[in-house]
Amino acid sequence: MGEITGRKVLAIVLAFFGVIIAVNFTLAWQAVSTFPGLEVENSYVASQTWDAERAAQKALGWTLASEYNRKAGMLELDFTDAQGLTAPVAELKVLVGRPTEAKDDVWPEFTQSGGRFTTPLELGPGKWMLKVEAKAPDGTLFRQRLDLYVKG
Repeated sequence: MGEITGRKVLAIVLAFFGVIIAVNFTLAWQAVSTFPGLEVENSYVASQTWDAERAAQKALGWTLASEYNRKAGMLELDFTDAQGLTAPVAELKVLVGRPTEAKDDVWPEFTQSGGRFTTPLELGPGKWMLKVEAKAPDGTLFRQRLDLYVKG
């Protein structure tokens, strides 16, 4: 190994900090490049109607249950009202994607049969997110974000 000189100490210190800086830049670049974007353009404007929209949604009394059958490749959504009956959904939009990146995002078309909404959808193993937006016949919005875990 030899004698430790000033040049060797300098090289060790530069290599040590060089590795740390390189890893930090790599992690920062990965974080920024996979960020899907903002939820809303202006959070202040969105917050102005938040309480009223939440109260209207709560007054609907709807609950939402999701189920994914990996063998059949089917995603199912069930809306029920406060009495446990099928909720009268007039319009439905669902975003299915990964929570951390937007490249796998899809907007599947659902068909309704007997109060259950279904769509054929192939999802890989891991964590998925469902952003559900439904409208009642009177135009009241129902929004909910659900996590879905697909076993590998």
